[in-house]
Amino acid sequence: MRTPTITNLFSPAFASGFSLGRAPGYAPTMSQPEVQTRIDHGIGRITLDRPRALHALNLAMCEAMTQALMEWRDDAGVTSVLIDHSGERGFCAGGDIRMIAESGACDAVEARAFFHAEYRLNHLMFVYPKPIVAIVDGIVMGGGVGVSEPATVRVATERTTYAMPETGIGLFPDVGGGWFLPRLPGETGTWLALTGARLKAADTYALGIHNFVVASEALADFKHALLDGEDPGQAALRLAHDPGPAPLAPYREAIDRLFAHPTVEAIFEALEQDGSEWASAQLAILKTKSPQSLKVTLRQLRAGRAMTDFADVMAMEYRLGGRVVRTHDFQEGVRAVIVDKDNAPQWSPSTLADVSDADLDALFAPLAPDEEWTPLV
Repeated sequence: MRTPTITNLFSPAFASGFSLGRAPGYAPTMSQPEVQTRIDHGIGRITLDRPRALHALNLAMCEAMTQALMEWRDDAGVTSVLIDHSGERGFCAGGDIRMIAESGACDAVEARAFFHAEYRLNHLMFVYPKPIVAIVDGIVMGGGVGVSEPATVRVATERTTYAMPETGIGLFPDVGGGWFLPRLPGETGTWLALTGARLKAADTYALGIHNFVVASEALADFKHALLDGEDPGQAALRLAHDPGPAPLAPYREAIDRLFAHPTVEAIFEALEQDGSEWASAQLAILKTKSPQSLKVTLRQLRAGRAMTDFADVMAMEYRLGGRVVRTHDFQEGVRAVIVDKDNAPQWSPSTLADVSDADLDALFAPLAPDEEWTPLV
């Protein structure tokens, strides 16, 4: 398995518009959202249009998408929603990580405002009463996963690269990762979240992350079929492309066995005792990640697996997000991977043993009632 690289998976930006009940104390900056929304042949079209930043999400983009979805929800003239991106470089590489880090270094007000709006968008898509089609062509990571996983029809291509690489920058797989990842087959979600591994379409299709694979050269035909009124699932099936065998398949048994343990320490021990080349490679990858992030992530996924309401997962992740971005490891991870790019973060605490249950309890603790995340009505 290839060791995932984290460099350049996240990008800068931000700003304005539709009122979503922002986190207390936030005052928005006004600018033009970098997302196109329109109705075309009865389909609500959302096109991410920030190609130089690989369509990384900012607050304005989240608010523009939410506003459009709210307007289309009760519009009888809109039968479904299609979300895609301009250009060919990728679907969405994440979120406005520089802004989040700068905000977290201060009072985290802007960071919480972004999370508040982004998670409301994620939840709105999850409960949306009309079919949503997401064309995930190219890179899809972090925030891009959050605006594609809730879709009814999720179309990958041979150019798709999927990952949740947050443990490499001292963060955790948010945007609903606590819901989607533990519901993947076996412990593949745990492995993905902890290691930050990258998957191509053959694996994402095999795991059910994406339910169709269409060749990139056939995407125009797929969109035309939707605009002509063909059922999205039938159109995707008709144009389906065989992604080939899943490279992850030979390791699925090992993943389920080695990543099923209740603590990160136990996972480390299991990998070490296994001794295979693959297990040793996974252990080496995990040892480069933030110990705090590894423990936060495992608790997040185990808690999310037991939850029955997606909104409860988003509330948990909102509590975590506003706190984790103020920690040393997130600030250091962004410095090492995105700012200085030396890829040599100095984590603190530096060992798993030094991340206590009390530390985790504080990060997961409920907020004051008037500060908790809530979904849109």
